[in-house]
Amino acid sequence: MGQRGRRKGSIGIKSKEAILMVAAEEFAEHGFHQTKISTIVKRTGLTQPSFYLYFSGKEAIFQELVHTFRNELINLTKDSRLESSLDNSVLPSNIVSGLIKLFEFFYNHQHLTRIGFYIADESEEIKQAMKEHLTENLLAEQRDNYFREDLDMETVAECIIGAIGRLIIKKLFTNEKSPQQLANEIVDIYFYGLQNRETMH
Repeated sequence: MGQRGRRKGSIGIKSKEAILMVAAEEFAEHGFHQTKISTIVKRTGLTQPSFYLYFSGKEAIFQELVHTFRNELINLTKDSRLESSLDNSVLPSNIVSGLIKLFEFFYNHQHLTRIGFYIADESEEIKQAMKEHLTENLLAEQRDNYFREDLDMETVAECIIGAIGRLIIKKLFTNEKSPQQLANEIVDIYFYGLQNRETMH
């Protein structure tokens, strides 16, 4: 046994993972205040003392879920920056690839996304951090002459994050659109604009 009687080995890891998975579902469906430790414990098949081997309380497990979401989201945002010296012909497909990874993360972790992007008090802080990293990416890409130099990239970042936030709920989680479809549509709108291409010449 480790610190505070904490279980070691694969059994302890699986128990903690089970608690986190059930807790994420409960928080996502019922919110923080309506979620009860007793319900989480009952659904995982563990005892209440077992719960406290891993978490000091409801706030602790909620915060771990929020931090997990934030860290993964920020890493994906950072990783989406385009490399320098790319041929312009591959820009759209490279941007699509980065967006697909984001939407796949949201889709594969729907409970976590509802918590970190919408429910948690820190959700605005998380979006702000995402905006800052996305703005850094866009500014670097603007310096690489991938995008128009007259654009305010902070405004662009706000628009993209706002669109993503709506599309997750309205299109992705309803299975109306796949991550691939949403990524393609966002790039089509932001990269090519709304004007009919046949009338652009």
